[in-house]
Amino acid sequence: MTTDAQLAGPTPPRTRMTAFLARVERVGNRLPHPFWLFWVLFVLLAVASAVLSAAGVSVADPATGDAVTVRNALSADSIRELVSGTQESYLAFGPVGTVLITMLGLAVADRSGLLEAVVRRSLARVRPGWVVFAVCIVGAMSKILEYSAYVVVIPLAAIAFRQVGRSPMLGMIVAFLSINAAGDANPFIAPGDVIFADIATQAARIVDPSAVVRPTDNTYFTTVSALVLAGVLTLVTERVLARREHELVPDPGATGPSVAPRLDISEAVEKRALRATGLVAVAFLGSLVLAMVPAGSPLRGEDGGILESTLFSGIAVFISLFFFCVGATFAQLTGQLRGSADLPLFMADGLRSVAPLLVLFFAISQFLALFSWTGISTVVAVNGADVLERLDAPIFVVLMMLIGGIALLNLLITSGSALWALLASVIIPMTQLIGANPATVMAVYRIADSCTNSITPMSSTFILTVGYLQTYRKSAGIGTLVSYTLPAALAMLVAWTALFALWYAVGLPLGPGAPVR
Repeated sequence: MTTDAQLAGPTPPRTRMTAFLARVERVGNRLPHPFWLFWVLFVLLAVASAVLSAAGVSVADPATGDAVTVRNALSADSIRELVSGTQESYLAFGPVGTVLITMLGLAVADRSGLLEAVVRRSLARVRPGWVVFAVCIVGAMSKILEYSAYVVVIPLAAIAFRQVGRSPMLGMIVAFLSINAAGDANPFIAPGDVIFADIATQAARIVDPSAVVRPTDNTYFTTVSALVLAGVLTLVTERVLARREHELVPDPGATGPSVAPRLDISEAVEKRALRATGLVAVAFLGSLVLAMVPAGSPLRGEDGGILESTLFSGIAVFISLFFFCVGATFAQLTGQLRGSADLPLFMADGLRSVAPLLVLFFAISQFLALFSWTGISTVVAVNGADVLERLDAPIFVVLMMLIGGIALLNLLITSGSALWALLASVIIPMTQLIGANPATVMAVYRIADSCTNSITPMSSTFILTVGYLQTYRKSAGIGTLVSYTLPAALAMLVAWTALFALWYAVGLPLGPGAPVR
């Protein structure tokens, strides 16, 4: 664990960029924790509802045409209704169930050591010429581990770089960039994708009660993006960052971060377990495909459809089952399971790891419930859409403006799900009314949210990475990391935006049944 003593170090030379980031850090530090930020917004929203209600503000509901008048949240009857609905608002908040269900299975795969073994072996014997690209790909794929990706991949990337005679500190920086900036460009359906889709669905239903945003709605785009961003990061690393690689020299005697000890299993046992687990993974996915073949399959929709089906609507359940099966297989074959009773313990341990997220979701759910209940969400959406229509700007231009605005805001609020919950409830309904697909807005958010996380000291993972760098060189600091991440993050932001522009111009679908426009 990174200590305060580790993070302390000589002040890096002050540049315009470090001065700017220092101001960002000071402003960000004045913001409350996202949990309290949503409660502050809750209070402000309640007061605003009383003022707007007294003024008789109303708009036409875009879904029904009926008049929607702002309701006063501070009246006695309203307070009774809102307090009585607190529990329902929390439990009905889509991401709560998604996180709990997904983590039940993912925890088994994580606690069994399977995920760490896959990442470790992926980087163990990489050829020197491919080490950068390999770290980029593994970093992007490992985002499925959520925060654990940083703890697992960054130290292993340092080892991989050192094994081929390159700076382990550069390996850490490349891993950090790939997890942070390219992590939302992941071909796999990760827990974060399901959370994003749930939040987007709730926001889209402000305008269209039947709207559904699926976790797979950005899959085509993110799969291609993963390869493009890995290529861009590799190019920037080799052509730009490598020119300063000679500056990333560890202190004499520095050993680097301690990598989590391997499980007490032999190389041969682990290999056999991984092969068998791979076969289980293929069998599981193959069974899903075969189960979808019959037109009357229970995994299909009521009308036999595939997109609107049990498989897609319940994707969190199938993700959980997949990781449960492969994790349990690996744990059994490596001798970690003393009995079936161990599996619930793995699952309980995984749920403890997401407790902070569940606490944050309570605040978010109450804010969003009030936002919808008061009718202010509809008022904001309709009036915002009117402003956009008066600007007469093409939807594409509006989307580009969103990328720039969100990227700047992300310097201060670095929690992806919290910022998305805050913004989605406004920008999705507003852009829906001018013809934008919610799945397209979600793709735009991914672009803006990812890249700037790599240059802001407000990010906990940024500070974690500084701590990792200081295990090699004590003088490394915020300025050190920013000087290497800035050119790469900006290059990936530009490249990803350009890819989206091309995608939009051609009109390719973002995912199954998800048109870009």
